[in-house]
Amino acid sequence: MTILITGTSAGIGFTLAEYLGKKGHTVFGLSRKNIESNYFKTIPTDITDNAQVQNAIAKVLKTETRIDVLINNAGMGMVGAVEDSTQEEILKLFNLNLVGSVQMMTAVLPKMREQKLGKIINISSIGSEMGLPFRGFYSASKSALDKVTEAIRYEVSLWNIQVCTLHLGDIKTNIAENRVKTKVSEPYQKTFNKVYAIMNSHVDDGTEPIEVAEYIEKLLAKKSWKAHFYFGKFGQKIGIPLKWILPQNLYENLMRKYNHMD
Repeated sequence: MTILITGTSAGIGFTLAEYLGKKGHTVFGLSRKNIESNYFKTIPTDITDNAQVQNAIAKVLKTETRIDVLINNAGMGMVGAVEDSTQEEILKLFNLNLVGSVQMMTAVLPKMREQKLGKIINISSIGSEMGLPFRGFYSASKSALDKVTEAIRYEVSLWNIQVCTLHLGDIKTNIAENRVKTKVSEPYQKTFNKVYAIMNSHVDDGTEPIEVAEYIEKLLAKKSWKAHFYFGKFGQKIGIPLKWILPQNLYENLMRKYNHMD
C-alpha cells in the first residue's frame, strides 16, 4: 500500500512510519523537519499551508499510481486556563489540529475517488470526548475533528472511501515539549500546577508508540470501520462510557479527583 502519514518527525508518527515501512508498504512522511529514515521518505511539509500540502501530494503522485491510506497524525497540545488563552494561541492550535487535517483529506480525496478506494485515519484523543481541565481548547480542537470525520464519512462513502477517528489515551512521547502553554494567571496558578504535574506523569506512564503502530496495522486490515476507535489504558478509556451514563455532577466530581483538584 501507499501510505501518507503526517507528523512523522518524532513520537507516534515516526514510529508508525518506520513500522509500516518495515512491513513493506511505501510510506511518505509529511513533517516540517526533513527526517532521514531507511523505511520511509520525508516530504518537508507544513500542513497548515495548503500550497505546501498540494505540492506534497503532487510529489507523491509523480512516483506512485495510487494513494491507499492517509493517517492524519500531526497535531499539538495546549494547556492553560480557558480565560487566559489568547486568540493567537487558539487559532494556532485549531489551524494545525483541525484545518491541517482537513487540507490533507481534501488533497488526497480526488485520487481516492478516481481509484474508488481509500482509507483515512484521523488521530484524535480520548480527551475529545470531554472537556478536560486546563486543556479545554485541545479537547475542543480534537472534538471538532471528530465531528468533521463523522460528516465526511457520509460524503465519501459512495466511492468506497472509509474514514475513522482513532482516539488515543496518553502515549509516551515528547508531546509536553511541543505544547502551546498559555501564561497562567495568578488565580489559577496553584490548581494548574497540580493538574499539570498529573498530566505529565500520565504521559510519562503512557502507552508505548510501537503499541499504537501495531494497533493501526490491525485497523488497516479491517474490511469495514466504525466512526470511532479507542486505544489506551483502561483507566482512560473507561472515562468515555462513564460520561455517557453518569449524572454530569457526579462525573465532574470523579474528574476532579482524577486530576487531583479536590
